Amino acid sequence: MVPTLFGRIQTRLFLLAVVGGIVTLLVSPLIAMPGSSAVAYRTTFVLLGSVAVLGVGWEVVYHLLMQWRWEKDWPTLFGLVTVLPEAALLWWAVGRGLVPGMPGPVPVSAFAVHFVAVWLAVWAVANGPMRVPFVAWRFRGGRLV
Repeated sequence: MVPTLFGRIQTRLFLLAVVGGIVTLLVSPLIAMPGSSAVAYRTTFVLLGSVAVLGVGWEVVYHLLMQWRWEKDWPTLFGLVTVLPEAALLWWAVGRGLVPGMPGPVPVSAFAVHFVAVWLAVWAVANGPMRVPFVAWRFRGGRLV
């Protein structure tokens, strides 16, 4: 399957909403955040929303970069390694106060644990279990609707 741009965006947003939302619910009480658990939940869900918003832009960049490749797709390992630039950009935006709705400063450890947990879960589901309930997903360029 070679995903289309709209298929990649749909898949990313769907997986972040479902898988990312579940992982965020599970990880938020476990990370070290100053303040109450409500602050931790608000912070992590704002981060999750920011990943979704920035992710649409990243998909456009990745799509343009893929046009240089013969297969027009990333090897699976490249998809995993993209965690680095995406995390760096979001951490930079959080540090500069560019993420609206952020209740306060985010410790780097809390950011890293949440981001990596969500990223690994979304990547793993996209490369495995996603193909079982959404059989046609593979043949429609990654589009869900």
